[in-house]
Amino acid sequence: MADEGKLQLIPLGGLGEIGKNMTAVKYGNNILVIDAGLTFPEDELLGIDVVIPDITYLLENKKLIKGIVLTHGHEDHIGALPYVLKDLNVPVYGTRLTLGLLRQKLKESTISADKIKLNCIKPRDTIKVGTFKVDFFRVSHSIADAVGIAVHTPIGTIVHSGDFKFDQTPVDGDVTDFAKLSELGENGVLVLMSDSTNVERPGYTMSERNVGNTFDEIFRQAKERIVVASFASNIPRIQQVITTAHNYKRKVAIVGRSMLNVVSVASELGYLDVPDGTIVELDEINRLPKQNTVIISTGSQGEPMSALTRMARSEHKGVEIMSGDTVVISATPIPGNEKMVARTVDQLFKLGADVIHEAVSGIHVSGHASQEELKLMLNLVKPKFFVPVHGEYRMLVKHSNLAQDLGIPSENIFVGENGLILEFSKKRGRIAGRVASGRVLVDGLGVGDVGNIVLRDRKQLSQDGILIVVLTLDKNKGAVVAGPDIVSRGFVYVRESEELLEEAKERVSQALEKCCSKNNAADWSAIKYSVRDTLGKFLFEKTHRRPMILPIIMEV
Repeated sequence: MADEGKLQLIPLGGLGEIGKNMTAVKYGNNILVIDAGLTFPEDELLGIDVVIPDITYLLENKKLIKGIVLTHGHEDHIGALPYVLKDLNVPVYGTRLTLGLLRQKLKESTISADKIKLNCIKPRDTIKVGTFKVDFFRVSHSIADAVGIAVHTPIGTIVHSGDFKFDQTPVDGDVTDFAKLSELGENGVLVLMSDSTNVERPGYTMSERNVGNTFDEIFRQAKERIVVASFASNIPRIQQVITTAHNYKRKVAIVGRSMLNVVSVASELGYLDVPDGTIVELDEINRLPKQNTVIISTGSQGEPMSALTRMARSEHKGVEIMSGDTVVISATPIPGNEKMVARTVDQLFKLGADVIHEAVSGIHVSGHASQEELKLMLNLVKPKFFVPVHGEYRMLVKHSNLAQDLGIPSENIFVGENGLILEFSKKRGRIAGRVASGRVLVDGLGVGDVGNIVLRDRKQLSQDGILIVVLTLDKNKGAVVAGPDIVSRGFVYVRESEELLEEAKERVSQALEKCCSKNNAADWSAIKYSVRDTLGKFLFEKTHRRPMILPIIMEV
């Protein structure tokens, strides 16, 4: 443990990866947690729903945690809270929209929002959390009500940028609080933790208003129905679609559960300005002339069960894509989703739709700062120490190089990993050790019960299938009473492989004759091993496949 005079930053997620952002700030006997996000599974995580940070360190120090502060309402910053708050019932602080989205998530889980202390804050608010004084300042991002956080400690001030960009003309008119950033810089900042997502992009990130101009052009030219797919949480984007639809006298229907939830919460809290009568039910849209309709949908990432993907497959109950429809995919594919998005685009073209997507048109801008904005953040805050966050490892290194170009000494920059303890005094910083960290896999209602062994089995099943051998033994005589019968799933098609399976049965019978003597008739483990070994070698010899072999032995 650190001395009382030391300040520790402990990233538990968001370093060396995109998503599941979570950082613990520790001073003395006080811990403050910034964000608690999730990420979505990669291809090799078969059957996994979401991935959340390992919070073993927080559980071990439960009594020291004074609260959780949230930067904004995206899944990669609040998505893990329904799981975290089951074990850590501590106060949560966030802006009105962020807490509104969190309440919706808690409502869908088994946690009652009434049992959690949700404290609403506004930009420029200052609160006391344990020994920490916390300031919130407004930043522009692809969701409303996003903030950065300044944590004041006896050692010095930590500034966490949150996800941000310097949009001079945001849709909601709320620009990043340059004055507050400058004030923090003038008063002295010990550590800056800054978003690295777009560090590989030179220049500046375009304003969200540019997308509005593109929408206006698309709506002006479209002759039939328009379908717009976007991230559900991108409220400024949704606002621009609704505004443009109203300007062109089109009615709007919302499709997709997450989109419906976000639009409902944002409208209720006043973050969406929806002219009366603009949003209608999907059934009504289908009765209106197509040139007077717009559908806002989920599915911009080609997710298999999303509304747009089901439309592309002609499987959606309420919407059928037809020739003449204009489909706008207003998002950039997240790395790893490119194939799914391309497949969806192809299917939409086959149905006769005119598809406009990011690769060929400017209907998406990022919510993250590019290189020149990252430099501006560093120059405004003027930190003594710098910790790049929210990015894969190469992004953190690139951000480190940018900081060095601006004069921050390399020894004052920490390119870290999840779980490292970064310890600071007023004059120096160092890596002081490591805590438990990593990923926890969520599959259905199971949290953390799927590990490497289960994933390995799932991978084997997905590659070569399974063979189940069923037989009945007389335990006393050591004789086979019935079977062996073989059931194949995902290995071979039984009707076309009868000869192979018959020979496999013969091999199993021979192995059983050797095993089932009076001496080892009751040794079920030896019998199962013999069946698996014999059958595995035989099948590999014949097919060069290694199916999972599952012997089931019944006794009489």
